[in-house]
Amino acid sequence: MLAIDVGSSSVKAAVLKNGRIAGTLARAPFQSHFEGVRAEVSPPSVLRAVAAAIAQLGPAGKKVDAIALSVMSPSWVAMDKAGKPLTPIVTHQDRRSVQIALEIEQKVGKERHLQIAGNRPFPGGISSTTFAWFKRNEPALMRRADLVGHLNTFLHRQITGARVVDPSNASFMGVYRTIDLGGWSDELCQAIGLSPQLLPEVVDAGEVGGHVTRAAAARFGLAEGTPMLVGLVDTGSAMLLAGARPGQFVNVVGTTDVLIVCTDRPKPHERLLTRALGVGRLWTSVATLASAGSSLNWMKEQFFADLTAPAFFRRVDKLARNPLKTTVRFEPYLAGERTSLEQRQGAFTGLTLATTREQMLSAVIESLAAASASRLPLLRAQSPRARHDVLMSGGAAGGLARLLHRDWPGKWRFRSEDEATLRGLALLTATQRRDANTAEK
Repeated sequence: MLAIDVGSSSVKAAVLKNGRIAGTLARAPFQSHFEGVRAEVSPPSVLRAVAAAIAQLGPAGKKVDAIALSVMSPSWVAMDKAGKPLTPIVTHQDRRSVQIALEIEQKVGKERHLQIAGNRPFPGGISSTTFAWFKRNEPALMRRADLVGHLNTFLHRQITGARVVDPSNASFMGVYRTIDLGGWSDELCQAIGLSPQLLPEVVDAGEVGGHVTRAAAARFGLAEGTPMLVGLVDTGSAMLLAGARPGQFVNVVGTTDVLIVCTDRPKPHERLLTRALGVGRLWTSVATLASAGSSLNWMKEQFFADLTAPAFFRRVDKLARNPLKTTVRFEPYLAGERTSLEQRQGAFTGLTLATTREQMLSAVIESLAAASASRLPLLRAQSPRARHDVLMSGGAAGGLARLLHRDWPGKWRFRSEDEATLRGLALLTATQRRDANTAEK
């Protein structure tokens, strides 16, 4: 399998054999652009990165039985009849649609929206708000739209010509019946003025969405006719690698910390993100710390620029083990909060003329550890069979993970898996075979 993982700053690609990376792990960067409340990615830059990552694999990229995708989500984009992007790719950090989000919730009702879509209409984080913003502010452009979706929809349209999305990405589009997997909601579409004709077909992540076209084969260095699975949200792929059993936890640790539990009985909650896993009748409940590793990186750049990175993180580790007694407190919202309609912001309180930078760093560490632990009761309530097993992945699943797990109550078993979002894609074909066998029986 050719596995392709599109994150917020790069595309990774590898050939998987028996669930393991065979040969090269390719990586090609692209930039996210931040301007005021906007957070965007240029669609051509993503396509160039996909082609560059595949090219690094050489001939092996063409000698595969299938292609599978994992993608950051939400990652909304509108396309014209030829599949060309009309808008930037708008990511979860975008906050241009706060007022529209408030209007949607007022129109639909908070609890009603939760019970259908599984989430409140978080600006940027639930992309119905982004669609409605463009419809209001770019009406001429949106009259040319023929298809709207997330990154796997866009990549399929470019590579296979198909118009598909999986249930996990559909869940974050804000117009999908997430809780019963019942397809697009006429009620939620009407609330934002979205014609269902613009929406892709919802197809299980492990199903074949389409086949590589001749033009795409030449453009991306692929073999014409290769089947391409629909694909799913990146952390859902990591959950597949963990086993995707109700009660299983996955923790993706990095600049953002994402903690997920798998469930077969979704219970929407305003402080959680709820989405379909993407395969079968399973869901995930998600709690994020939008600025985890990034808070420490910010402290390093702004207050400890005189220290090398190793020296700074040794100090972090020491303070995590021996917190300072201080009146300083920190609100860990430097990157906002994904489960808030209106943007939250970070803040220090309790500062005096005697405050030291070590006390401020200690306050940041304590706030991150407390915020990480505070998510557990809510997530464990989502699955009565919650386990104490956690699969960890991400670029900071080391010292930062020890800090974030420091205050978790009880005994937990952690195991790290490299490139979990890529390697989990191998399980999509296994899931497809299992479902097919069940249907035959």
